[in-house]
Amino acid sequence: MAAAIGLRADFTADDLRRLAKASRDAGQTRRLLALAAIYEGALRTHAARIGGVGLQTVWFEGLGNCPVDSFPGKRVLRFNTDGAGGLIDRKAPGKRPLLQEKQRAALVAAVEVGPEPYLDGVVRWRLVDLAQWLWDEFEVSVSRQTLGRELRTMGFRKLSARPQHHAQDTHVIETFKSLSPA
Repeated sequence: MAAAIGLRADFTADDLRRLAKASRDAGQTRRLLALAAIYEGALRTHAARIGGVGLQTVWFEGLGNCPVDSFPGKRVLRFNTDGAGGLIDRKAPGKRPLLQEKQRAALVAAVEVGPEPYLDGVVRWRLVDLAQWLWDEFEVSVSRQTLGRELRTMGFRKLSARPQHHAQDTHVIETFKSLSPA
């Protein structure tokens, strides 16, 4: 069994109960009340019941179901360093973005300038072409769906011109237009 971690001495059980009463976070409130019980010398089972956790979470130095004088784990380390604010659940950092800022800036510049037909081999950018361009430039593999999502978050939208026949005569179109009656 690993050694238990001692609690900081600048708090009392009454201080923790006062903080728990003012807290708006349910998890923090439960943890503060469990720590308050531990400061008062409560049994491990009692502190675990208050905190809504299992007995393994409420560790102590010694054997049996004797009074608890420490409360180990990540939460206690955060409580010892950050105080009561360390007992609030933190937001997970999430997945690391595929494109870094430098790569995003280069992608924006490439989209705004447009492709060079003799270099890029295309006359307009498609998502597949941009994904290939990213691979050629930065060796970053991005799917079409992810690239489309990235471009939308950067403010770009998919626009395509209305198709027009190459031999279309605009003067003939005007003669066939019907005018609505007055």
